[in-house]
Amino acid sequence: MIRTAPAPAPAPAVAQACISDARVESASQATLPFIESPENVSPADARELTRLFFQRLETLEEGTHEYQYARNTLIEMNLSLVRYAARRFRSRGDEMDDIMQVGTIGLIKAIDRYELSREVEFTTLAIPYITGEMKRFFRDTTWDVRVPRRLQELRVELARANEHLSSELGREAKVCELAAHLEITEGEVVEGQVAANGYNASSIDTPIHTDGDEVALADLIGERDEDMDLFENLHALKPLLDRLADRDRQILEMRFGQEMTQSQIGAALGLSQMHVSRLLTRCLNHLRTEMLTTD
Repeated sequence: MIRTAPAPAPAPAVAQACISDARVESASQATLPFIESPENVSPADARELTRLFFQRLETLEEGTHEYQYARNTLIEMNLSLVRYAARRFRSRGDEMDDIMQVGTIGLIKAIDRYELSREVEFTTLAIPYITGEMKRFFRDTTWDVRVPRRLQELRVELARANEHLSSELGREAKVCELAAHLEITEGEVVEGQVAANGYNASSIDTPIHTDGDEVALADLIGERDEDMDLFENLHALKPLLDRLADRDRQILEMRFGQEMTQSQIGAALGLSQMHVSRLLTRCLNHLRTEMLTTD
């Protein structure tokens, strides 16, 4: 963050010396102590300096050179609050830079809305703003599959409810128990659980370690077995064939078992080729309908 110190800028740059100067200067004077490295000020010193800079900030006109110096210094002095809040998300690894950025946005919002007249420590206001921005960041940007905001929030509520009930029950909570605890329907619980699957996704190229070997996840994903489909269809078809009339079953066996033509079947049964065609069509439509409607 670029910060320009106001002129003239009194020395020294050591934080404790600045505090000593501040104690003898009135906050309504035209200049503020110059802090060369605000981000290196200790937390104890930062608390006193933060109050001093807020006192001066309230008397300055927004947009002026000294106003920008006071505001920027406040931001840099309190970045330690952002680092403190970010610790709970340190397992995120590569996302830490993004977490620090959104946390800094929360810090800036807290600075712009803080009022000394409320007699509340700045950290009391700043931490909720900082963590709030971080939580919004994860809620809005870390879902691998985009789902409605309502379901994103429901996922969080379900996770908290499941943790609470699991500690009480000594086991995973059932859908009905989660619904009763959150005062929602079981359907909404199931919807939230399904939506939660969109939070994290894995690439099919993800390496998987099995028996000391490393293979891609795609190599372990099964494919549709057409032979298995055929077996299931034949298994479902057999009882339907047994319920057919003898002539219908005979025609099907001659057509598909012996691979006879319709003319050959007609000649063998004393029927016209057109009549055999109609019988086959009726029989096949009946079997197809039965297979589609049978559980």
